[in-house]
Amino acid sequence: MQALDPAALECLAALADGGSFERAAQLLSISQSAVSQRLRALETGMGRLLVVRSRPLRLTEPGKVLLRYARQMQAMRADLSRELGATLGGDERLPIAVNADSLATWVLPALDAIVHAGQRDGYGLELIVDDQDFTHDWLRQGAVLGCVSTVSEALHGCSVEALGAMRYIAVASPALCERLLPQGLDRANFTQVPWLVFNRKDDMHALWVGQAFGLRGPHLMERFVPSTEAHVRAAVMGWGIGVMPEQMAAPWLAGGQLRALFPEVHIDVLLHWHQWKLRSDESPQPLLRTSALDGIGQALTAGARLALRPAPATIASTG
Repeated sequence: MQALDPAALECLAALADGGSFERAAQLLSISQSAVSQRLRALETGMGRLLVVRSRPLRLTEPGKVLLRYARQMQAMRADLSRELGATLGGDERLPIAVNADSLATWVLPALDAIVHAGQRDGYGLELIVDDQDFTHDWLRQGAVLGCVSTVSEALHGCSVEALGAMRYIAVASPALCERLLPQGLDRANFTQVPWLVFNRKDDMHALWVGQAFGLRGPHLMERFVPSTEAHVRAAVMGWGIGVMPEQMAAPWLAGGQLRALFPEVHIDVLLHWHQWKLRSDESPQPLLRTSALDGIGQALTAGARLALRPAPATIASTG
Protein backbone atom coordinates (compact mmCIF):
# COMPACT_ATOMS: atom_id res chain seq x y z
CA MET A 1 0.00 0.00 0.00
CA GLN A 2 1.32 3.45 -0.90
CA ALA A 3 2.08 6.06 1.75
CA LEU A 4 -0.99 7.90 3.02
CA ASP A 5 -1.20 11.65 2.44
CA PRO A 6 -1.59 13.40 5.83
CA ALA A 7 -3.64 16.19 4.21
CA ALA A 8 -6.03 13.61 2.77
CA LEU A 9 -6.39 11.96 6.18
CA GLU A 10 -7.17 15.37 7.71
CA CYS A 11 -9.80 15.76 5.01
CA LEU A 12 -11.38 12.42 5.94
CA ALA A 13 -11.49 13.42 9.62
CA ALA A 14 -13.08 16.77 8.73
CA LEU A 15 -15.74 15.02 6.65
CA ALA A 16 -16.52 12.74 9.58
CA ASP A 17 -16.73 15.74 11.93
CA GLY A 18 -18.67 18.04 9.64
CA GLY A 19 -20.99 15.57 7.95
CA SER A 20 -20.80 17.42 4.62
CA PHE A 21 -18.27 18.65 2.07
CA GLU A 22 -19.25 22.25 2.81
CA ARG A 23 -18.64 21.94 6.54
CA ALA A 24 -15.41 20.00 6.01
CA ALA A 25 -14.14 22.80 3.76
CA GLN A 26 -14.95 25.34 6.49
CA LEU A 27 -13.14 23.27 9.13
CA LEU A 28 -10.02 23.00 6.95
CA SER A 29 -10.23 26.55 5.51
CA ILE A 30 -10.04 25.22 1.94
CA SER A 31 -12.49 24.99 -0.95
CA GLN A 32 -15.07 22.23 -1.36
CA SER A 33 -13.33 21.33 -4.60
CA ALA A 34 -10.08 20.76 -2.71
CA VAL A 35 -11.92 18.54 -0.21
CA SER A 36 -13.36 16.47 -3.06
CA GLN A 37 -9.97 16.15 -4.75
CA ARG A 38 -8.20 15.02 -1.58
CA LEU A 39 -10.90 12.46 -0.80
CA ARG A 40 -10.90 11.17 -4.35
CA ALA A 41 -7.12 10.79 -4.29
CA LEU A 42 -7.31 8.91 -0.98
CA GLU A 43 -10.03 6.59 -2.26
CA THR A 44 -8.11 5.98 -5.47
CA GLY A 45 -4.93 5.16 -3.58
CA MET A 46 -6.81 2.78 -1.26
CA GLY A 47 -8.91 1.28 -4.01
CA ARG A 48 -11.91 1.53 -1.67
CA LEU A 49 -14.95 3.73 -1.24
CA LEU A 50 -14.38 5.58 2.03
CA VAL A 51 -17.35 7.94 2.26
CA VAL A 52 -21.00 7.40 1.31
CA ARG A 53 -22.24 10.65 -0.26
CA SER A 54 -25.47 10.92 1.74
CA ARG A 55 -26.97 13.59 3.99
CA PRO A 56 -25.27 13.55 6.38
CA LEU A 57 -22.19 11.85 4.99
CA ARG A 58 -21.25 8.54 6.55
CA LEU A 59 -18.06 6.54 6.47
CA THR A 60 -17.81 3.04 5.07
CA GLU A 61 -16.09 0.35 7.15
CA PRO A 62 -12.72 0.98 5.38
CA GLY A 63 -13.32 4.69 6.00
CA LYS A 64 -13.77 4.07 9.72
CA VAL A 65 -10.48 2.15 9.82
CA LEU A 66 -8.68 5.08 8.20
CA LEU A 67 -10.45 7.53 10.51
CA ARG A 68 -8.97 5.74 13.53
CA TYR A 69 -5.54 6.19 11.97
CA ALA A 70 -6.25 9.86 11.23
CA ARG A 71 -7.28 10.49 14.84
CA GLN A 72 -4.11 8.85 16.11
CA MET A 73 -2.01 10.99 13.76
CA GLN A 74 -3.73 14.10 15.14
CA ALA A 75 -2.93 13.04 18.69
CA MET A 76 0.70 12.27 17.85
CA ARG A 77 1.05 15.65 16.16
CA ALA A 78 -0.25 17.29 19.32
CA ASP A 79 2.37 15.37 21.30
CA LEU A 80 5.13 16.52 18.95
CA SER A 81 3.95 20.08 19.32
CA ARG A 82 4.09 19.77 23.09
CA GLU A 83 7.53 18.13 23.08
CA LEU A 84 9.00 20.73 20.73
CA GLY A 85 7.35 23.66 22.45
CA ALA A 86 5.63 24.87 19.30
CA THR A 87 2.28 24.49 17.56
CA LEU A 88 2.51 22.47 14.38
CA GLY A 89 -0.18 23.57 11.97
CA GLY A 90 -2.70 24.90 14.48
CA ASP A 91 -4.54 23.45 17.44
CA GLU A 92 -5.08 19.71 17.33
CA ARG A 93 -8.36 18.24 18.52
CA LEU A 94 -8.29 15.28 20.90
CA PRO A 95 -11.84 13.86 21.09
CA ILE A 96 -12.95 11.50 23.87
CA ALA A 97 -16.41 10.13 24.67
CA VAL A 98 -17.87 10.22 28.18
CA ASN A 99 -21.26 9.45 29.68
CA ALA A 100 -23.47 12.34 30.76
CA ASP A 101 -23.56 11.43 34.45
CA SER A 102 -19.76 11.31 34.68
CA LEU A 103 -19.55 14.64 32.85
CA ALA A 104 -21.98 16.18 35.34
CA THR A 105 -20.12 14.91 38.40
CA TRP A 106 -16.41 14.06 38.32
CA VAL A 107 -15.00 14.38 34.79
CA LEU A 108 -14.66 18.18 34.59
CA PRO A 109 -12.67 18.53 37.85
CA ALA A 110 -10.50 15.59 36.78
CA LEU A 111 -9.66 17.20 33.43
CA ASP A 112 -9.28 20.81 34.57
CA ALA A 113 -5.46 20.79 34.57
CA ILE A 114 -5.41 18.92 31.23
CA VAL A 115 -7.60 21.56 29.55
CA HIS A 116 -5.37 24.39 30.72
CA ALA A 117 -2.25 22.51 29.63
CA GLY A 118 -3.83 21.94 26.23
CA GLN A 119 -4.44 25.65 25.78
CA ARG A 120 -0.76 26.23 26.49
CA ASP A 121 0.59 23.37 24.39
CA GLY A 122 -1.57 23.78 21.29
CA TYR A 123 -4.17 21.04 21.48
CA GLY A 124 -7.86 21.09 22.33
CA LEU A 125 -9.88 18.51 24.24
CA GLU A 126 -13.31 17.69 22.80
CA LEU A 127 -15.89 15.87 24.91
CA ILE A 128 -18.53 13.80 23.14
CA VAL A 129 -21.44 12.66 25.30
CA ASP A 130 -23.40 9.42 25.02
CA ASP A 131 -24.81 6.72 27.27
CA GLN A 132 -22.09 4.76 29.10
CA ASP A 133 -23.13 1.60 27.24
CA PHE A 134 -22.64 3.31 23.86
CA THR A 135 -19.52 5.47 24.22
CA HIS A 136 -17.43 2.45 23.24
CA ASP A 137 -19.06 2.50 19.77
CA TRP A 138 -17.50 5.92 19.17
CA LEU A 139 -14.07 4.46 19.92
CA ARG A 140 -14.57 1.42 17.70
CA GLN A 141 -15.70 3.61 14.79
CA GLY A 142 -12.63 5.83 15.11
CA ALA A 143 -14.56 8.95 16.05
CA VAL A 144 -12.71 9.35 19.39
CA LEU A 145 -9.32 8.47 20.83
CA GLY A 146 -10.61 7.33 24.20
CA CYS A 147 -13.83 6.74 26.08
CA VAL A 148 -15.37 6.17 29.50
CA SER A 149 -17.50 3.06 29.10
CA THR A 150 -19.10 0.11 30.86
CA VAL A 151 -17.38 -2.21 28.37
CA SER A 152 -14.53 -4.09 30.04
CA GLU A 153 -12.85 -5.76 27.06
CA ALA A 154 -10.20 -3.85 25.12
CA LEU A 155 -10.28 -3.45 21.36
CA HIS A 156 -7.22 -4.62 19.46
CA GLY A 157 -4.69 -1.79 19.67
CA CYS A 158 -6.28 -0.26 22.77
CA SER A 159 -5.71 -0.40 26.50
CA VAL A 160 -8.41 -0.47 29.19
CA GLU A 161 -8.38 0.26 32.90
CA ALA A 162 -11.16 0.02 35.50
CA LEU A 163 -12.01 3.45 36.94
CA GLY A 164 -14.45 2.57 39.69
CA ALA A 165 -18.16 2.14 40.31
CA MET A 166 -20.77 4.87 39.98
CA ARG A 167 -23.60 4.12 42.41
CA TYR A 168 -27.20 4.92 41.38
CA ILE A 169 -29.99 5.39 43.92
CA ALA A 170 -33.71 6.16 43.63
CA VAL A 171 -34.94 9.51 44.96
CA ALA A 172 -38.15 11.53 44.97
CA SER A 173 -39.34 14.84 46.37
CA PRO A 174 -41.23 14.89 49.70
CA ALA A 175 -44.20 16.45 47.85
CA LEU A 176 -44.37 13.55 45.38
CA CYS A 177 -44.07 11.01 48.18
CA GLU A 178 -46.92 12.61 50.11
CA ARG A 179 -49.11 12.97 47.01
CA LEU A 180 -48.55 9.65 45.24
CA LEU A 181 -46.82 7.40 47.79
CA PRO A 182 -48.39 8.12 51.19
CA GLN A 183 -47.74 4.52 52.27
CA GLY A 184 -44.37 4.30 50.51
CA LEU A 185 -43.26 2.71 47.26
CA ASP A 186 -44.24 -0.95 46.88
CA ARG A 187 -45.15 -3.65 44.38
CA ALA A 188 -48.73 -2.38 44.19
CA ASN A 189 -48.00 1.20 43.16
CA PHE A 190 -44.63 1.45 41.38
CA THR A 191 -46.37 1.30 37.97
CA GLN A 192 -48.66 4.21 38.90
CA VAL A 193 -45.84 6.69 39.57
CA PRO A 194 -43.89 8.52 36.83
CA TRP A 195 -40.21 7.64 36.51
CA LEU A 196 -37.73 10.15 35.12
CA VAL A 197 -35.75 8.86 32.13
CA PHE A 198 -32.82 10.55 30.40
CA ASN A 199 -33.50 9.12 26.92
CA ARG A 200 -34.55 5.88 25.23
CA LYS A 201 -31.11 4.36 25.85
CA ASP A 202 -31.54 4.87 29.59
CA ASP A 203 -32.69 1.76 31.46
CA MET A 204 -31.37 2.57 34.94
CA HIS A 205 -34.89 3.06 36.35
CA ALA A 206 -35.98 -0.37 35.09
CA LEU A 207 -32.84 -1.99 36.51
CA TRP A 208 -33.49 -0.40 39.90
CA VAL A 209 -37.14 -1.50 39.99
CA GLY A 210 -36.10 -4.98 38.89
CA GLN A 211 -33.64 -5.22 41.76
CA ALA A 212 -35.96 -3.67 44.33
CA PHE A 213 -38.92 -5.93 43.59
CA GLY A 214 -37.32 -8.96 41.96
CA LEU A 215 -38.86 -8.31 38.55
CA ARG A 216 -37.60 -8.58 34.99
CA GLY A 217 -38.52 -5.97 32.38
CA PRO A 218 -41.05 -3.99 34.44
CA HIS A 219 -43.47 -1.76 32.52
CA LEU A 220 -43.11 1.75 33.92
CA MET A 221 -44.69 5.15 33.40
CA GLU A 222 -41.78 7.09 31.88
CA ARG A 223 -41.26 10.85 31.75
CA PHE A 224 -38.33 11.84 29.52
CA VAL A 225 -36.00 14.65 30.65
CA PRO A 226 -32.94 14.56 28.34
CA SER A 227 -30.55 16.62 30.47
CA THR A 228 -28.58 15.50 33.50
CA GLU A 229 -28.98 18.76 35.41
CA ALA A 230 -32.65 19.10 34.44
CA HIS A 231 -33.19 15.48 35.46
CA VAL A 232 -32.22 16.38 39.04
CA ARG A 233 -34.32 19.54 38.98
CA ALA A 234 -37.32 17.60 37.71
CA ALA A 235 -36.98 15.17 40.62
CA VAL A 236 -36.80 18.06 43.10
CA MET A 237 -39.90 19.62 41.49
CA GLY A 238 -41.84 16.38 41.92
CA TRP A 239 -42.07 15.34 38.26
CA GLY A 240 -41.26 11.75 39.07
CA ILE A 241 -38.90 9.31 40.75
CA GLY A 242 -35.31 9.68 39.58
CA VAL A 243 -32.61 7.03 39.59
CA MET A 244 -29.37 9.01 39.61
CA PRO A 245 -25.75 8.95 40.83
CA GLU A 246 -25.48 9.38 44.56
CA GLN A 247 -23.05 12.30 44.04
CA MET A 248 -25.74 14.23 42.16
CA ALA A 249 -28.44 13.51 44.72
CA ALA A 250 -26.28 14.14 47.83
CA PRO A 251 -26.76 17.94 48.25
CA TRP A 252 -30.52 17.68 47.66
CA LEU A 253 -30.82 14.81 50.12
CA ALA A 254 -28.87 16.78 52.70
CA GLY A 255 -31.11 19.80 52.18
CA GLY A 256 -34.32 17.79 52.42
CA GLN A 257 -35.49 18.51 48.86
CA LEU A 258 -35.17 14.82 47.98
CA ARG A 259 -35.73 11.56 49.83
CA ALA A 260 -34.01 8.26 49.17
CA LEU A 261 -36.34 5.37 48.36
CA PHE A 262 -35.18 1.97 49.60
CA PRO A 263 -31.68 3.27 50.52
CA GLU A 264 -30.42 -0.30 50.71
CA VAL A 265 -31.20 -0.82 47.00
CA HIS A 266 -28.67 0.57 44.54
CA ILE A 267 -27.13 -0.11 41.13
CA ASP A 268 -23.33 0.00 40.88
CA VAL A 269 -22.11 0.70 37.34
CA LEU A 270 -18.45 -0.16 36.79
CA LEU A 271 -16.79 2.32 34.45
CA HIS A 272 -13.62 1.78 32.39
CA TRP A 273 -11.24 4.04 30.50
CA HIS A 274 -10.29 2.89 27.00
CA GLN A 275 -7.72 4.54 24.75
CA TRP A 276 -5.78 3.84 21.59
CA LYS A 277 -2.11 3.01 22.11
CA LEU A 278 -0.17 5.65 20.19
CA ARG A 279 3.34 4.32 20.80
CA SER A 280 4.96 0.98 21.40
CA ASP A 281 5.68 0.14 25.01
CA GLU A 282 8.49 -2.09 23.78
CA SER A 283 10.32 0.75 22.02
CA PRO A 284 13.68 1.29 23.83
CA GLN A 285 13.67 5.01 23.01
CA PRO A 286 10.12 6.17 22.34
CA LEU A 287 9.86 9.50 20.53
CA LEU A 288 7.39 10.83 23.09
CA ARG A 289 7.80 10.41 26.83
CA THR A 290 4.12 10.70 27.76
CA SER A 291 1.45 11.40 25.17
CA ALA A 292 -1.33 13.94 25.70
CA LEU A 293 -3.77 11.04 25.48
CA ASP A 294 -1.87 9.22 28.24
CA GLY A 295 -2.15 12.38 30.32
CA ILE A 296 -5.91 12.46 29.80
CA GLY A 297 -6.18 8.84 30.88
CA GLN A 298 -4.03 9.40 33.97
CA ALA A 299 -6.10 12.45 34.95
CA LEU A 300 -9.37 10.55 34.56
CA THR A 301 -8.04 7.60 36.53
CA ALA A 302 -6.91 9.87 39.38
CA GLY A 303 -10.20 11.78 39.37
CA ALA A 304 -12.23 8.58 39.37
CA ARG A 305 -10.36 7.27 42.41
CA LEU A 306 -11.49 10.34 44.34
CA ALA A 307 -15.10 10.40 43.11
CA LEU A 308 -16.16 6.81 42.45
CA ARG A 309 -16.48 3.75 44.62
CA PRO A 310 -13.56 1.31 44.28
CA ALA A 311 -13.88 -1.26 41.52
CA PRO A 312 -14.45 -4.83 42.76
CA ALA A 313 -11.10 -5.80 41.24
CA THR A 314 -8.35 -3.88 39.49
CA ILE A 315 -8.44 -4.39 35.75
CA ALA A 316 -5.60 -3.39 33.48
CA SER A 317 -5.51 -5.13 30.14
CA THR A 318 -4.53 -4.44 26.55
CA GLY A 319 -5.75 -5.61 23.22
